[in-house]
Amino acid sequence: MKKKLLTSALLIIIFSLFSLYLIKNSEKHEVLEVYSPLKFAIDLNNNKRIDSDEVICIPEIKTFSMDVNQTKSDFIPFNFSDEDRITLGYLANEFAQNLLLNKYVKVSPIGEVSSECTFANIENNNLDYADIFLKSGYAIKNGEILNAEKFEQNLQQARNLHLVILNHHSNKYHKLDCKYGRVAHDMILIPYKHLPKGAKPCKYCHNVNQKLKKDILSKSNNIPSPQLVHSFGNITMYYTDYTKHLKPDNNCNTSECRAFVNLVNLAKKSIDIAIYGYDDIPAITSALKEAKKRGVIIRFVYDSVLTPGGEFYKGNNIISSLADSSINDKNSKEPNSIMHNKFIVFDKQKVFTGSMNFSKSGLSGYDVNNTIIINSADVASLYLQEFEQMLSGKFHNEKSKLNLPNKFVLGDTILEIYFSPKDKTTEKIIEIIKKSNKYIYIPAFLITYNDISNELISAHKRGVDVRIILDANSTNTRNIKYKILRTAGIPLKFENYAGKLHSKTMIIDDEYIVMGSMNFSNSGENKNDENTVILKNNEFAKEYKNFFLYLWKVIPDKYLKRTLRAESPESIGSCSDGVDNNFNGLIDSFDNGCMK
Repeated sequence: MKKKLLTSALLIIIFSLFSLYLIKNSEKHEVLEVYSPLKFAIDLNNNKRIDSDEVICIPEIKTFSMDVNQTKSDFIPFNFSDEDRITLGYLANEFAQNLLLNKYVKVSPIGEVSSECTFANIENNNLDYADIFLKSGYAIKNGEILNAEKFEQNLQQARNLHLVILNHHSNKYHKLDCKYGRVAHDMILIPYKHLPKGAKPCKYCHNVNQKLKKDILSKSNNIPSPQLVHSFGNITMYYTDYTKHLKPDNNCNTSECRAFVNLVNLAKKSIDIAIYGYDDIPAITSALKEAKKRGVIIRFVYDSVLTPGGEFYKGNNIISSLADSSINDKNSKEPNSIMHNKFIVFDKQKVFTGSMNFSKSGLSGYDVNNTIIINSADVASLYLQEFEQMLSGKFHNEKSKLNLPNKFVLGDTILEIYFSPKDKTTEKIIEIIKKSNKYIYIPAFLITYNDISNELISAHKRGVDVRIILDANSTNTRNIKYKILRTAGIPLKFENYAGKLHSKTMIIDDEYIVMGSMNFSNSGENKNDENTVILKNNEFAKEYKNFFLYLWKVIPDKYLKRTLRAESPESIGSCSDGVDNNFNGLIDSFDNGCMK
C-alpha cells in the first residue's frame, strides 16, 4: 500500500513539475524577423507565421537607420554623413539579428500601441534586451549616443565595411548616395566583398569617381573564382558556382549541360537514363531526338512524384515518348520513397552522375551541384545492373543487393560505388570519417542522419578541422542537426543565395571525395533509390577543397551563428528569381519574406 502511495505521489510531483515547465516555456515566443534593431516580428500565438498584431517595438530608445531614403533632417542632430548613418544602421541591425533572430524571448507589453507596432520589453535568457542594446554603442537616448567608447569602435568598423546597394532585379550595384540605387524596388545593402559574381557597377555612380572605385576594389579582398572543371585520366568532375547565376534558365550554357549534350551526340547504341525527373531543356531534347533518329536505344527510369497540377517534372513525357522502354516507381509498395538517382549510362561505357537534377535550376548553374563523368565499361556495367532492376519494376527495398565488384582502379583514382537503400552507404562514409585526421569539409543540402552527425562531432573532438555549409531551406527540415553540430563547436554556415546548395558531398584529408545523389538523411540511406561515389584521388580532393573554401569565403561569417530564410532579401536573388525557393506556393514579392 505504501509503495502505491509513494508511486502516486512521485507521479503527481513529476506531473506538477512538467506542468510548470510547460507554463514557463509557453511564455516564450520565437523572433521570426528583425525589421530593425528596435522592431521585431515575434510569434506570439506560436503558429510560425507573422500576424498583423505580432510586430513589437522597444520603447524610449532610438538608433541609427539603414534606410537609404531617410535624410539627415529626418534622423538625429549628429554630424554624420549619410554613409556613416546607413552603415551604422546596418551594423546595428546585424547586432540585433545575431542576438535575437530565431531565439525564444519573453514579451512584456507596456500598454502602448502605435499604428506600426505594440511597445514591449523583451527578455532573452532572463536578460533585458533594452539593457543590452543601451550598452552596444548603437543606442541613442534623450538625444545622446550612449557608450561613447564602443560607439567609436562601431564607427571605425562601419567606415571599413564599404557597403553598396545591390539591385537584385538588374544585378547592378550602386554607391549608397546613388539616386538610381535608392529608387530600386528590389534592393539590399551588402558589403562590396560579398557581391555575387557577375554583379555589374552602376555606370552613373561608379564612373563618377574612378579613384574611389579602385580604392574599394583594393580594400575589398575580392575572392577569385575557382576552376569549375577538372579532368584526370578517365574522369572529369564539374562544380557549379551559383553566385554567378541568380536566375534559372533553359539555355544549357553551363559546362555540365554542354558536356551532357556532347555525350548524347556521341552515343552510338544506347542511352540509359535514371533521373528524378526532366525539365525541357531544348538543347538536350534536340540531342535526344537526333540520337533516336540515328537508331540509338533510349531507356528511361524516373520518379512518380505528382503535384495537383500534374507531374513535378513536366518534361518527363518528352523522354518517355522517345524511349524504347520507360517506367516510374508509382507501383512501388513504398509510397514514401522516391527514385532520386541522377545517372545516365552511354553505350555501356560512360557514366554521367552526381547531385544535379535535370531541371532548369540544376542545368543552368543556379544551384550548387557537382557531377562526374566516368569513362569505364566496368563502372558502367555496375550502374546498368542497378538500372535493369528498376526498369524491371523493382524499386527501393524491393531491389536485390548487387553481388558484384563495386571497387574500381582507374589510373591514379580508386572508385567505390554504392546504391541505396541496399548497400548501407552511410556505414562506408563513417569508416572514412573515422580515419580522418586533418579536415572534413561538407557542402551539403542537409544533414539529418544521427550516425553521421555523431561521427562528425567525434572527429571535431579529436582535432579534425570539420566545416559545414548547408542550404538555407534546410533549417526547417525535420531532424536537421545544425543546432547539435553548432553546440558541439563545429563551424557551420548557412548559404545566402537564391539557388539551392544542392550537393551531397564530403571532402576529406586531401584524399577522399564522397559525392552523388544521396542526401545525408535517413531517407537517403534507408528508403530512396540513390547512388553514391566514394573517390580516392589527391588531385581531385585538393581541387574540390579549393572550391569549398571559395564558397566558405563568399558566404559571410555572420551565418556561422545565424540562419536565414530561403526567400528573403538576405538570400541574394531570391526575391527576383521567379522561383518558389521555400516551397510555400508564393514567389518573390508575394512571399512574406520578400514583402516590404
